[in-house]
Amino acid sequence: MAQALGIDIGGTGIKAAPVDLETGKLLAERVKLDTPHPSLPEAVAATVAKLVADFQWTGPAGITFPGVIVNGVVMTAANVDKHWIGTDAFGVLGNATGVPVAVINDADAAGLAEMKFGAGAGEKGTVLLLTLGTGIGSALFIDGILVPNTEFGHIEIRGKVAEKRASETVREEQDLSWGKWAGRVDEYLEHMEQLLSPRLIIIGGGVSRRSDKFLPLLTGLRARVVAATMHNDAGIVGAAMIAPAS
Repeated sequence: MAQALGIDIGGTGIKAAPVDLETGKLLAERVKLDTPHPSLPEAVAATVAKLVADFQWTGPAGITFPGVIVNGVVMTAANVDKHWIGTDAFGVLGNATGVPVAVINDADAAGLAEMKFGAGAGEKGTVLLLTLGTGIGSALFIDGILVPNTEFGHIEIRGKVAEKRASETVREEQDLSWGKWAGRVDEYLEHMEQLLSPRLIIIGGGVSRRSDKFLPLLTGLRARVVAATMHNDAGIVGAAMIAPAS
């Protein structure tokens, strides 16, 4: 059985589980640890290393990061400490864990998982996955091929960054009703549709488990809008998918 450890670094938590690469299923209960604060590279790497040790893992691991990753180097860090910018994540995380690793943007990882095992399986044309969580992550696919490191959560709407208006965290912090929040999400999706004309929009992140609360409230979109089927496991599975071959 082909398997790898998937590790999903987020702004508030770091999750991990071994994954069956043929089915996309988790092979053990996922373990979640709090993201250290401040989320400096060395502190986050130590938490990742603890997860590897907790699973007694010695094989390859894939790791997500909430920012743009180019050749293993962090280029942006919107929801973690800015000391990550310019850091060789591949080197820092590989040295800390002692296992072969690969690093990918977190939303890109979720997108890979959904396109292979979830709501995007078999979809052609332009598909956009958006993770609504601490911020808004995005993954763009053209005929199943990933266009890496899109940061569509950072486009401006009404003079404000989109993820500061329509993320799940904003809904909770501002105590927005589902209707009020859905209106903001709707406006954001209309902007994305004008830019990209996707055939399918997949809404991921933890809020996807409550899609019945807001998807029926979205109006005026040409694209089909569906909830991610892998929910919060998508990042772990997508991370495992890009782990180095053992």
